Amino acid sequence: MAQDRSSDQDFIRPVRRIVVGLMVFVLLATFVLWRVDSPRMEQFRAALVDTVVPSFDWALLPVAKAVNMAENFRSYARIYEQNQELRRELQQMRAWREAALQLEQRNAQLLDLNQVRLDPQLTHVTGVVLADSGSPFRKSVLLNVGARDGVQDGWAVMDGLGLAGRISGVGQRSARVVLLTDTNSRVPVVIQPSGQRALLTGDNSALPILDFIESPEEVRPGDRVVSSDDGGVFPSGLLVGEVVLGADRRLRLRLAADYGRLDFLRVLRSRPAERITDPGALVVPWTPDTPAEAAETADSTPAQDGDG
Repeated sequence: MAQDRSSDQDFIRPVRRIVVGLMVFVLLATFVLWRVDSPRMEQFRAALVDTVVPSFDWALLPVAKAVNMAENFRSYARIYEQNQELRRELQQMRAWREAALQLEQRNAQLLDLNQVRLDPQLTHVTGVVLADSGSPFRKSVLLNVGARDGVQDGWAVMDGLGLAGRISGVGQRSARVVLLTDTNSRVPVVIQPSGQRALLTGDNSALPILDFIESPEEVRPGDRVVSSDDGGVFPSGLLVGEVVLGADRRLRLRLAADYGRLDFLRVLRSRPAERITDPGALVVPWTPDTPAEAAETADSTPAQDGDG
């Protein structure tokens, strides 16, 4: 056995030397081949590259497949993360949906307990914005509805979401709408949830001012603002916008109406407020509940007249 091992080693050593020598020779020849600056050598190098490189596509195929697999794995990981995020958002949306349904049911119960009767006469007529008649000193638009459609001065005008302005000037076939940003606009509003009342004053800027707030310290940016029925100008509860803090540190309003896309506007038909001509008629005359009280009243009345 010892002789066999020694004979194997004696055979491997010369072969190893020959292989190492050939590798060194090939490397030196390659180095010399690529370092020689000659037109013939350049042509030879180009021909060698054209011959050898295309045949190495089979060797590059596993590398390309591995790169594609890595890209697909990263893409799958991103899709999985997005799927998990969408699942979490869906769970949150379901929770909000349940909360909204509960609030809707609770609101219906409260309305029923308080015997609230919604105004069925608050309808609207939709008009198309014909032109923007605004200027640096006036913010208004023209609608293609007018007196023939029953439009009257002072009626509230809304876009698809929030209050946009009021009717100021009615023709037979058109009407002018003064926007909330106009300097002539004054709208009573209510700030929720604090219940503070204020006056929305336009100043020709995109953010009108909230004036005459009773307790400004109770108002926070982001509070919801709706219209008030003070003075009988507008119906109550119309969405106007949310409170923001302006650059001048004053409380202003970011309007819910999109003034950049005022293509259609809805004119709300407001029921005229009841006019009181006799304030004394508001006091209901007293009527006796029992015959004894009626007799006492009849007996005391002549005596008072006689004393007078």
